[in-house]
Amino acid sequence: MNFQQLRIIREAARCNFNLTEVGNALFTSQSGVSKHIKDLEDELGVELFVRKGKRLLGLTDPGRELLEIVERILLDANNIKSLVEQYSKRDEGQLTVIATHTQARYALPKVIPEFKKAFPKVHLKLHQAGPNEIVSMLLSGEADIGVATEALHDVTKLDTFPYYTWYHAVIVPAGHPLEKVQPLTLQALAEYPIVTYHEGLTGRAKIDQSFADAGITPEIVMSALDADVIKTYVELGMGIGIIASMAFNPAKDTDLRLLKCEHLFGANTTYIALRRGHYLRSFAYRFIELCSPKLDEVTIRARLATHPAINIADR
Repeated sequence: MNFQQLRIIREAARCNFNLTEVGNALFTSQSGVSKHIKDLEDELGVELFVRKGKRLLGLTDPGRELLEIVERILLDANNIKSLVEQYSKRDEGQLTVIATHTQARYALPKVIPEFKKAFPKVHLKLHQAGPNEIVSMLLSGEADIGVATEALHDVTKLDTFPYYTWYHAVIVPAGHPLEKVQPLTLQALAEYPIVTYHEGLTGRAKIDQSFADAGITPEIVMSALDADVIKTYVELGMGIGIIASMAFNPAKDTDLRLLKCEHLFGANTTYIALRRGHYLRSFAYRFIELCSPKLDEVTIRARLATHPAINIADR
């Protein structure tokens, strides 16, 4: 048994059991992948894959159990490398942060310049992605830290920490009739076409639920990935907008007006997420602390210590 065989087991599951893709991902041939699989099955004395002819269709029960162990082994192997780098190159290395557009655009700019000033030799990779892709990259070990509002909190293999609370707000062109409506109501909003976020992004579920609870079906004429696009189309007269309040900049959005409506949609919480068992360098803890001073290294380590590894029962 060797690490290449273990990598092939993990990659086969990721590539939907397409051995050509597995070979490409691991820089080897399809025949080499097949041989490694056969050698491992012969050594273990069990079939790990369900087959139809020469095609792999999925994992057998032993294969699924083995995959859990393989993920732990490869995670710990990577942790060993990180541990060595921690002591040989304390202020050098790479930190991969993955966040939604809203967090990358409006929350993290307050953090990243301070982090780079403190750790100029650390290569910071900032990815923007949707919540589900953030979960996937954290679980695969491709990212160290995830930042999002949706999807993170209920994933068993992730530990999440509240980052900050925020609210939605309504934006309208200057002089719009809604500026005179106080307090704003859902019924008043529903009298106009609405431009807001795509489903599953930036608290959209709370917007939909609030209207549904009131028995109102709003006319959502357009949805977008980020607030900048929403603001653009509100300025063009497509409708009123519902965005995260921190996405509004009075100095730049001079043709728009922000109408607060905290009472309509409730609070949203953005979370910082880490994969359980993933070793973090000291500068990663510092990045999180810059996000929220309450989340210092001692606090995070204490929380992670309660979930030191991924259990088979966590599947």
